[in-house]
Amino acid sequence: MRLEGKSLKGDFFKFIIPSIIAQLVFSLYTMVDGIFVARGVSEVALTAVNISMPFSVGLFSVSLLFAVGNSTIVAILIGQGERERANQVFTQNIAVLCAISVFVTVLVLIFLEPFARFLGATDNILPYAKEYIGTIAPFAPAYMLSYSFETLIKTDGYPKLATIYVTCGALLNCVLDYLMVLVWGWGVMGAALATGISQATVIVLYLWHFLGSKGMIKFSRFQFHMPTVVRQVKNGMSSGVTEFSGGIIIFFFNQAILRYISEDALVSYTIISYVNTIVVMSMTGIAQGAQPLISYYFGKGEKQKCVRLLKYGLISSAVFSIAVTAGCYMGAAGIVFVFLGEGQTKLAEYSVRVFRIFILSFLAAGYNVVIGGYFASIEKAGTATAISLIRSLVALLVCMALLVLVFGGEGIWWAPLMAEGVCIVFSVFALYRQKCKLGSVKR
Repeated sequence: MRLEGKSLKGDFFKFIIPSIIAQLVFSLYTMVDGIFVARGVSEVALTAVNISMPFSVGLFSVSLLFAVGNSTIVAILIGQGERERANQVFTQNIAVLCAISVFVTVLVLIFLEPFARFLGATDNILPYAKEYIGTIAPFAPAYMLSYSFETLIKTDGYPKLATIYVTCGALLNCVLDYLMVLVWGWGVMGAALATGISQATVIVLYLWHFLGSKGMIKFSRFQFHMPTVVRQVKNGMSSGVTEFSGGIIIFFFNQAILRYISEDALVSYTIISYVNTIVVMSMTGIAQGAQPLISYYFGKGEKQKCVRLLKYGLISSAVFSIAVTAGCYMGAAGIVFVFLGEGQTKLAEYSVRVFRIFILSFLAAGYNVVIGGYFASIEKAGTATAISLIRSLVALLVCMALLVLVFGGEGIWWAPLMAEGVCIVFSVFALYRQKCKLGSVKR
C-alpha cells in the first residue's frame, strides 16, 4: 500500500482528505438534481425527488455494505502478503454486485407504481416520483459498482485518483442537469438521466485503472466462495446499515411530517436531508479513509497503530463537526434560498428555523460514525453494526416518538440531536470494553 517508512499521521491525512472530498462530491449528485428540479420544474417535483431518495440510498447502501466489507478483507489480505487471494475476493465482489443490481432493476420496474406509493408518493407527487425512479432504476448497476470501485482504488493506494474520478462524474452531472432540465426541458426525467449517465461514465474510468498497469489489485479468475461473501457482509454491515437507515429515516420523517405538521414542511425537510446527507457522508469519509490503513495494520498485527489512527479520526471529526455546524448555522438562510428562491417567504423562514435546530446533531454524529468505522475496520462487526443501528435507526425512531408525544410536530426536528447523544454513550462504553481509551495512547 506504499506506506512503509512514512509518518502514520501523514498516511492518515493522505487517505482521509481525498476520501472526504470523494464522499462530499458523491453525495452532491442527488442534491444537484434537487436544485435543478426546484428551479426548473417546481417545489412539488423537488418533494418527489426527496420521496424517491430512499431508493437511491438503498442502492448506495448495498454498494457500501459490499464495498467496505470487501475493502476490509482485501486490505487485511494485502497486509498478510496474500495478493492473489485479495484479487480473487475483489473480482468475486464485482460479480456479486452485478447480479444483485440486475435483480433490483427488474423488480423495481415491474412494481414501479406500488413502489412509489410505498415510499410515500401522494396523487400529486406520484407522476414525478414514477418518472424519477423509473429513470434511475436501469442505472442500478452503475450506482452499485461505482462506490465499490472507488473504495477499492483507495485500498489499492490511490486515494487521490478516486477523488479525481468522483469529481469528474459530479461535474458531468451538473452539466447534464443544466442541459436536460433547464435547457432541453426534460424535467424530473432529465435530472435522473443526468445522474445515471454520470455514474456510468465514472465506471469506465474505474475500469481503466483496474485493467491497466497501475496498482496491485486486479481482476482474476475465481471460484465462488460463499463464506467470503458472508464475511464481507458482516464487515460491511455497519456502514451499509448506516446508509440504509438514512433512507428509512427519510421515509419515516416524511410520514411524520405529513401527519403532524404539513405537506409544505416536506420541502423544508427535503432541504435539510440534502445537507444532512452531505455532512454525514463527509464524516463517513473520515472513517472510510482510515479504514484501509486500520485494516492493513490490523492484518499485520500492529494494534497500537490501529488505536492511534482511531485517535486521529476522532480529533478530525471533532474539528469538522464544529466547523460545519457553525457554517450551516450562519449560512442557513443562503442554503434555503438556493432551493426556494424568492416568493416563498413564510416557508423560507420556517425552513431556516428548523434547519438550525436539526444541524445541532452534527456536533455528535462524527464521533459515532468514526467509532463505528473503527470497529468495522478491525472486524468487530457486531459492535460496529450495533452503533450504526442505534444512531441511525433505533434511537432516532424512539426519540422521535417520545418528543412528538411531548412537544408535537416540533419534536421531530430535535430527535436527531437526542439520538446522537444516546449513541455516544453506547459508543464510548464499547470503546471502554475494547480497552481503546484514547488517554492511554501516546502520540
